[in-house]
Amino acid sequence: MNNSKNSYLPFLLLFIQPIFMASNLIVARGGVEYVPPISLAFWRWTAVFLILLPFTYSSLKKNFKFVKQEYKRIFFIGSMGCGVCGAFPFLAGQTTTVTNMGIIYSSSPIFIIIISSLFFKEKINLLRIIGLVSCLIGVFAIIIKGDLSLLISLKFTIGDLWMLASAIGWALYSIYLFYWKTNLKIFDRFTLIAFFGVVSLLPFYLIEEAFFVRTVFNSDFFMWVLFAAISPGIIAFTLYTMAQKKLGASITGFTLYIFTVYSAIYGVLFFNEQLEYYHYIGTALVFGGVYIVKRKV
Repeated sequence: MNNSKNSYLPFLLLFIQPIFMASNLIVARGGVEYVPPISLAFWRWTAVFLILLPFTYSSLKKNFKFVKQEYKRIFFIGSMGCGVCGAFPFLAGQTTTVTNMGIIYSSSPIFIIIISSLFFKEKINLLRIIGLVSCLIGVFAIIIKGDLSLLISLKFTIGDLWMLASAIGWALYSIYLFYWKTNLKIFDRFTLIAFFGVVSLLPFYLIEEAFFVRTVFNSDFFMWVLFAAISPGIIAFTLYTMAQKKLGASITGFTLYIFTVYSAIYGVLFFNEQLEYYHYIGTALVFGGVYIVKRKV
């Protein structure tokens, strides 16, 4: 009985993790009105690092030899997960629509599957392809509101390139987080990922402050930074890592499709958007696609 429960826990995390990950859209739509985009990403991951460090310092000090062995890899992972995926969506939101962001970001699991197959020989079976197609159709049903004419009328901007880079960055983060094995504990490694994410963002933060817009350090700043650090930051990234340890990079990437479903729910709860028939159809297709994939886990 316990083994059965344990086998389903990673699968359940596919549905639980996006609850917190999708809260990043609340930050993207609300927080950037008060905090510049790169500044928000920089201080968000600074907060994550400072929150985790008191709990991981002793362990990191004890295992410093592993830190020296792995820091180059962790720097790359941090640059992708916290740098590229931390700042680029906020930059994209300035010149593109939420609809376009949803379409482009949902391509990340495809990149994960392709890169994993080409470079790490991860097998792609028929059921996984069927599940992937089902998820894609479900996501597009939500994005185009069940009207194919909306898909044809979409226009793309420079913000879409930022979002495409973010989707590829998340794919690389997911793949190398899984395939680069570590001797460090989850939170020890995550502390370093946050630190190197901050390092990668620092020069761009300084450029934004010097030449574009300065950060105002007020109550709104602290509220949005802390929320971004805890919900779509510490909680979402930790649950993603836990699921990935059991399910692998390709299958865990399907959280992005469920992310789209939860984003629609957040739109209803926080931005007065309405649930329509296509939301229900899309949700059923996404959840069904993830279930199909789970059957081969």
